[in-house]
Amino acid sequence: MSKRILIFDDDEDILAIASYILEEQGWDVTSYSECSNIIEKVSALMPDVILMDNWIPDSGGKVATQTLKSTADLNHIPVIYFSANSDIAGLAKEAGADAYLEKPFDLTELEKVVNSVVLK
Repeated sequence: MSKRILIFDDDEDILAIASYILEEQGWDVTSYSECSNIIEKVSALMPDVILMDNWIPDSGGKVATQTLKSTADLNHIPVIYFSANSDIAGLAKEAGADAYLEKPFDLTELEKVVNSVVLK
């Protein structure tokens, strides 16, 4: 059974790079450039991990993550918050994310952070 990861980011370059790296690691990657209807999108896929951009259109990553973490059927899914914001650790904590990754990220760091939340 393949591992599923869902990426929410409006930067097409980041989506392409992250998708490529994660697919090479055996992940089944699905991505969205906005987070409208987030409950429906996540429920339909039931990913093993979610990568959430801070500045994602619609409600933004903070509200989207808080929505997921307050939904009983989805709150167990690890969310990795990622952004170029200088206070990514604080934003991730406020959002209720399980981990964070600062942009621009090193490809090895992406793999490390994703694996760290899966192995918890």
